Amino acid sequence: HNRDGVRYVYEPTVPHAAAQRSAVQHLVRTFFRGSRAGAVAALLELPGRELSEDDLERLRALVRRARREGR
Repeated sequence: HNRDGVRYVYEPTVPHAAAQRSAVQHLVRTFFRGSRAGAVAALLELPGRELSEDDLERLRALVRRARREGR
């Protein structure tokens, strides 16, 4: 932390992307028994805004890349 007058300003020690990845890994292990497919299915089934064509294309590209990389 840094001191700013009478206040303490705290800064993250872990980069945002690393913290995000760790949280998602924990969520998948805890609630989906390690199933990435189960986690993705749950996200896709959430009520609310429909996925745009851009969103769907991004997901397709991620699936293609995962297949190529054997994940």
